[in-house]
Amino acid sequence: MPKTPAERLQKSMSDALAAPSDDIARSVLAAAGADPSTLEKTIATAQGLVAYDLQTPAKSLYPAATPIRNRLPRVQGGTGTATNWRQVNSLIGSGFDAMGWVPEGQRAGFMSYSTTSKAAAYATLGEEDTATFEAISAARGFDDIQASMATRLLTKTMLKEEMALLAGNATLQLGTPPAPTTGATGSGATLPAATYSVVVVALSLEGYRNSSLAGGVATTRTITGADAKSFVLNGGASNRSANTLQAVTLGQTLQASVAAQQGAVGYAWFVGPAGSETLQAITTLNSATFAAPLTGGQQLASTVTMDCSTNSQAFDGLLTTALKSGSNAYVKTLASGVPGVGLNLTGSGQGSVVEIDDMLQAMWESAQVSPTVLYVNSRQARDISAKCLTSASGPLLHYFQQPDGGGQVSAGGMIEFYYNPFLLDGGVKIPIKIHPYVPPGTILGWCEDLPAQYQNSDVPNVAEVKCRQDYYAIDWPITTRQRQKGVYAEEVLAVYAPFAMGVITNIAAG
Repeated sequence: MPKTPAERLQKSMSDALAAPSDDIARSVLAAAGADPSTLEKTIATAQGLVAYDLQTPAKSLYPAATPIRNRLPRVQGGTGTATNWRQVNSLIGSGFDAMGWVPEGQRAGFMSYSTTSKAAAYATLGEEDTATFEAISAARGFDDIQASMATRLLTKTMLKEEMALLAGNATLQLGTPPAPTTGATGSGATLPAATYSVVVVALSLEGYRNSSLAGGVATTRTITGADAKSFVLNGGASNRSANTLQAVTLGQTLQASVAAQQGAVGYAWFVGPAGSETLQAITTLNSATFAAPLTGGQQLASTVTMDCSTNSQAFDGLLTTALKSGSNAYVKTLASGVPGVGLNLTGSGQGSVVEIDDMLQAMWESAQVSPTVLYVNSRQARDISAKCLTSASGPLLHYFQQPDGGGQVSAGGMIEFYYNPFLLDGGVKIPIKIHPYVPPGTILGWCEDLPAQYQNSDVPNVAEVKCRQDYYAIDWPITTRQRQKGVYAEEVLAVYAPFAMGVITNIAAG
């Protein structure tokens, strides 16, 4: 038998450890001369001695919608610095082009061709990430840091690629807008009486998404890469306009407008004393109004000193390609209307929208094509439905009940398809799709497949992502105690039929 207290305690602990697991703690307390019930009396959840129910792995709660990237064909095998092609624009007949009469026994004259050489330079897209060895070790059993880093790198690269395919801008310069037109009207506003100076900056889609009232208009940014080398990216804004002065008395609203700029989807408005104008509004209309006291501490107009709308490292996206001069795409910019109010889409009274009908008809008459998809902002999706779903147009609309509908009626009906009657062999239903990057006030119609009369064997894809090197990951050599990875793609958007697109811009909210 153990004789000393130490021997007795060691014997009791040995016996306790041999006991069932749920008795170990009580046995140890008893061997030490303590009351086993102390465990229940003294330990509670407030002391934190409880399990932590951590679900694995970390939950990724960010949107990753890339509809255009998903629909565009990806073609491998590019080489050199650009992809090049020859384009036959038209066949020109001899004599009178529309007349083919030939006398008996004689020959017709020689026809000719209208051709163009085209090229699209490759660009590189990429993203980098890093994880320390400590982070990798600490996450063991919870998340595979290196695997999730690779997945999220690819996702972020695809999101940036989606924006590039829609709105990349290498060639469409916004330049310098004209000085805005101003006025003062009405009563009841709280804008203090003063003489105000107004300056405007035009924004491409990239510039619109890169800019905010809090962060200011995106001009240029210097990026220091993971290799410690730096480069400069332009943010997508034009140069600032000349200023316009406007006297305002107490109670009046300050109005400002500018001629709509080709390639712009937004406008930044700087207002204040001459020489000290600050950013007060960003709109998708070419006008704005100011009825309340100005917000202090905003970006100064003087920080915008040059046109920053294009990037030499980029390629032109679908929207940019359509908006460029000479593209032969259908482009409709709605008139300015009342400053700050603008013009909305117009219901035809026949279950359609006048502006969209005009676009579809014009695309048929100019090139015998029709969009196969309409990309819109959520605001325009709602407006289109409101213009089409009226009491007057009800008898003209088609309602489709799903077989499993069970007789249920749902509120909030929306227009899912838009019917285009302007085609050779009857009409087609064009799906209306909300795109997360299409800005309010813009509708993009895109023909993904040319109709049969274009002999599609020569143009299998209206537009395609031509890849010199599709996505590839690089695990960089270890030079510090961290893992570094990059995901890149070398590609260009080749648009072979820019005339097969239509754009409506400067649309006010309905």
